[in-house]
Amino acid sequence: MDGTFNENDISRIIEADKAHVWHHLIQHKQFETNDPRIILEGKGMRVWDQNGKEYLDAVSGGVWTVNVGYGRESIAKAVYDQLMKLCYFAQSAGSIPGSLFSEKLISKMPGMSRVFYTNSGSEANEKAFKMIRQIAHKKNGGKKHKILYRDRDYHGGTLATMSAGGQDERAMQYGPMAPGFVRVPHCMEYRAQWDLSGEEYGQRAADAIEEVILAEGPDTVGGLCLEPVTAGGGVITPPPGYWERVQEICKKYDILLHIDEVVCGIGRTGTWFGYQHYGIKPDFVTMAKGVASGYAAIACCVTTEEVFNMFKDDAADPMNYFRDISTFGGCTAGPAAALENMRIIEDENLLDNCNTMGARMMDNLGALMEKHKVIGDVRGKGLFCGAELVADRASKEPVSEKQIAQVSAECGAQGVIIGASNRSVPGLNNVLCFSPALIATADDIDQITDTVDRALTKVFG
Repeated sequence: MDGTFNENDISRIIEADKAHVWHHLIQHKQFETNDPRIILEGKGMRVWDQNGKEYLDAVSGGVWTVNVGYGRESIAKAVYDQLMKLCYFAQSAGSIPGSLFSEKLISKMPGMSRVFYTNSGSEANEKAFKMIRQIAHKKNGGKKHKILYRDRDYHGGTLATMSAGGQDERAMQYGPMAPGFVRVPHCMEYRAQWDLSGEEYGQRAADAIEEVILAEGPDTVGGLCLEPVTAGGGVITPPPGYWERVQEICKKYDILLHIDEVVCGIGRTGTWFGYQHYGIKPDFVTMAKGVASGYAAIACCVTTEEVFNMFKDDAADPMNYFRDISTFGGCTAGPAAALENMRIIEDENLLDNCNTMGARMMDNLGALMEKHKVIGDVRGKGLFCGAELVADRASKEPVSEKQIAQVSAECGAQGVIIGASNRSVPGLNNVLCFSPALIATADDIDQITDTVDRALTKVFG
């Protein structure tokens, strides 16, 4: 093979893929008898595979990323124009798109101030962890270094972010994990750990964090890392009263609050960031995925000016500043794409559309819940929704992961790609996930839920 490509020569593409590509999240044994799916083209909400089959994409690129939809020529042009002018320079220097996007981003994040560019959500979270650890050394002799994370949350695939991950199956066979990361209980009311509900449950779930802090020793805990809405762990929305109490606890014990917006950020929940629904005032906000809608790689670790100033001093110690680099944080394509991505969201009023279509999605899922007893709970925020499937509503016994996979596969066979939790939380990989692009129409939403309706009927009767 000489590297040239004829679009009609699909057999060659499949041959090259099977011979050389190591896919994400795939058991490749299956490719001994089946061809991998090759996605050739996308436009708006739809993609086409190597067989010409059209799919409505209800998960924005498979992992909650293509927020403004496929085929946006203006983003592609913005990236092209920037690359022709300057493709890259190390982030020790500045660039035009890097400066302009940081200004635009901060304008949507009152209370935040500084943007550290990097190239993935995992790495953005690692930057925040490293900042918290360095602050512990600068202020507390290294003692206040522990970072708390929540059961069922996910923060990335590196060893450190897996060490701060609340999805045990993702970490299996990759240990030992890094020390200094401590788990706190989840806040999922549907599978409540306490016989409470509503605000009482929310406050109790937050109080459980304080109990962990006291058990570890408040003088050893430096940070708390949480998703505003738990994503892959089951699309878990926080109960009322939870976030208010969490912030009180962080302030009481001088703990830095790190909000992971890798999934929820840039409009997914109907606000620019998920934390903005709950009046949270974070010290760190990390983001990736929808920042440029997948048109270029970009991730950010955003901090307050107070955090930034902790690394800005004239001390004689030459180790005092944040001594970190992310090579591809210097790529200019990312912020160029992100600027145009944000313009599209503003000019097309996609936050409003996200809220309107998100409400329609939840209404439709609620109607499916009345029809199908296998749906135990529906939950979501904006165009980020989930349906938890159970074998029995009274006991909340989950359906099997195999059955979830059957529903997902049946939807795919009918031309709709949906998401499903898998190999994440032992025994609880039973949630169907929906995150269509923010451009979704009422017809798109109805097609998604109508397809799920038929798939549930076929799998469960």
